[in-house]
Amino acid sequence: MRIELATAAGAAGRPNEDWAATVLPASGQGGGLVVLDGVTPPRGDDGCAHGVAWFTARLGGSLVELSGSRRDLPLREILAESIRRTADAHRSSCDLSHVRTPQATVVLARWDESEVEHLVLSDSVLLFESPDGAVRALLDDRLDRLPPGSLASEASADAVRNKEGGFFTAAADPAVADRAVTGRTPRAEVRAVAAMTDGASRWTEVFGEGDWADCLGVLHKEGPQGLIDRVRTLEGADTDRTYLRRGKRHDDATAVYAQL
Repeated sequence: MRIELATAAGAAGRPNEDWAATVLPASGQGGGLVVLDGVTPPRGDDGCAHGVAWFTARLGGSLVELSGSRRDLPLREILAESIRRTADAHRSSCDLSHVRTPQATVVLARWDESEVEHLVLSDSVLLFESPDGAVRALLDDRLDRLPPGSLASEASADAVRNKEGGFFTAAADPAVADRAVTGRTPRAEVRAVAAMTDGASRWTEVFGEGDWADCLGVLHKEGPQGLIDRVRTLEGADTDRTYLRRGKRHDDATAVYAQL
């Protein structure tokens, strides 16, 4: 088994709000990965004294623990319990009802000798490669299905955040785990797994340098750091904002590649 991970902050002097880890059970069989992309709030009050980086570390730590130690729990239950634990850790000091309370996108994958489980919530990316080289993207596409203009401003985004008909992230409500995209695939049908935050998946989704199979090919040949380096080069060359019309020029970028 080959597992590689790389991450890069979007800006110097700011914490990297992505979070990632891999799981290798002591039994020597199977494994897993966790990738979170913390949602950076606009300047102003978000009701929390801790910040997004604190939130993703707490949520990610719980996801890793339960993914590795509770093989009996489905990934939806693991996400729900991890959200509950994280909320309890700052419920007494912070306003968890605030629409911008710290939150994150989530990708989970866990495999053993018989199957590969997956969970995706919001716009981070999970890829499965089959033994014949075909690549399947496992995505939560709710953001892409929003009515035009839904994300034009912070106020309009807040109106559809974690609401029916909008999009969902892991914040303070464990019930959001039921909104995640989940599934199980026979282990024999998966040769490699990759997960990326949207700062890394820009290579395909924003700059159009290749499809998901091409993206996985970069990860296989150059590793996650190679993909992130390519994204940074493209961002630097986009001086007239042809591709990055809105949002950050450099976002936190994280990628994990596991060859099973």
